Amino acid sequence: MLFTLSSTFDEIISYPSFAPFGRLIFPVQREYLFGNNLNDMQIHFYNHIDPNDSLDVVNYMKYTVDSGKTLFYDIYTDEEKALDPEKRDTGLFFFKGEPGKPFSVTCAGGGFQFVGAIHGSFPLSLELANMGYNTFALIYRPDAQKSCEDLAKAIEFIFDHAEELEVDTTGYSIWGESAGARMAAFIGSYGTESFGCRTLPRPSAVIMQYTGHREFTKDDPPTYFNAGRQDIWRLDLAMEARYQDMKAAGIPVEIKIYESLPHGYALGRGTEAEGWHKEAVAFWEAYR
Repeated sequence: MLFTLSSTFDEIISYPSFAPFGRLIFPVQREYLFGNNLNDMQIHFYNHIDPNDSLDVVNYMKYTVDSGKTLFYDIYTDEEKALDPEKRDTGLFFFKGEPGKPFSVTCAGGGFQFVGAIHGSFPLSLELANMGYNTFALIYRPDAQKSCEDLAKAIEFIFDHAEELEVDTTGYSIWGESAGARMAAFIGSYGTESFGCRTLPRPSAVIMQYTGHREFTKDDPPTYFNAGRQDIWRLDLAMEARYQDMKAAGIPVEIKIYESLPHGYALGRGTEAEGWHKEAVAFWEAYR
């Protein structure tokens, strides 16, 4: 039996086949999650939440595990998690595309206070998988430094298990929103080697949504931006400034600003941003 919009958070988390990762489907820091079920779910910082997107995600997860396929991958060993218990709340949810296609990693927002994957990176990952791309949604430690370490570790894990995962490591992309966009940008600028992992190829494209991150290097990969003009923190202005600076430095860039949207619109269902991820994929493909 499938989950429904009236399925409660606790019913989904405690679904037997979701052990031991069920607690990571929703923000571990439950004080940022409001409501009782998918239909009335609200998440701090987020707008335009479409419950049907989250329903599609949890039913995809249910189908995957009930079919005997692997949905979740630990990126740290049991020994590493014993030494640092915070690492227990990390890992990769795999939204499998076509065997041999390139991969992407998606990083949800949450202000480095929580990880809003259920509305942010999970629905995006499912959309990318439906387009054929092998997509990994990262659950990370909500800390500016540690999150980048987790992202570097995740990329290293994917490279190390590429044959098993049936992914092409050539020309991968990193996608992030808000705090997650900062993570994606840092890996694009400084590489996995700057965050405790071995040197690996940098992404062929970075996709960023609504973040105030301005820093970049002359070696940054091509970067796609989008943001809403009604962002309460006016992160649209910061993104436009970074876009202009990177463009002046000769880095391929593209930006979309949505006049009616606030912060945290994710896929932007039912808004002027709906379908933006397809434009971002085209940008990625142009530089892959």
